[in-house]
Amino acid sequence: MSLVGSLQLILPPRPRSTKFLCSLKNPTQGQEQLSSSSPSISLLPKLISFALALSLTSSSPALAIPSLSSSQPLTTPFTQSKFVQTGLLNGKIRPCPSTNPGCVSTNPTSSSFSFPLTIPETDTQDPIQKLKEAIMSTQKNPKFVVLEDTPYGRYLEAEVEGGGFSRDVMEFLVKQDVVAYRCMATKVTFVYPFTTAFGDSKGQEERMKKLIDQLGWYAPTFESME
Repeated sequence: MSLVGSLQLILPPRPRSTKFLCSLKNPTQGQEQLSSSSPSISLLPKLISFALALSLTSSSPALAIPSLSSSQPLTTPFTQSKFVQTGLLNGKIRPCPSTNPGCVSTNPTSSSFSFPLTIPETDTQDPIQKLKEAIMSTQKNPKFVVLEDTPYGRYLEAEVEGGGFSRDVMEFLVKQDVVAYRCMATKVTFVYPFTTAFGDSKGQEERMKKLIDQLGWYAPTFESME
């Protein structure tokens, strides 16, 4: 039901026009007639408010109000940074998001690129178990959220304590003696009105260095190839 229809059902019919004449003999007659209609006039705002509330709760499509929880396109770097996608992408570790500078990944399309780790032949321990032990000994408040065998290798995802009250994500894909990984902060800082996030990948690189030292695995770098 439309707002106009609601008003028509609630408001009383408009009275016929009355001529308010003020004669010299009885100058208060017109004022009395005007004051007698004041109660209905004072009720008008309440009736309009009620009709408006009724129309807003109507199921009519013409009066539908879009929900704030409806899906909205991720059109800004800030909104994009709020949605952290984890897991494999086409069988590979995901690259670092363009909106998240606090990240390092072995995916070659990532801007913050690191070489995959290589497990020495002399290391016969289960690599996933060794990764979990190294994470627990080098990271604060670790939590292992995913451990999965995939056609592309064994995938491990862990959450660890990050800066402030945030949680960082560490992902690993172990295939034979090669370990791909991504280490990423989930909290991204933007300062209005800038649309570029502040920060860098040094914190995550230091995190991985501690982990690699604990593992004893080979971690190639650009410097070692010179």
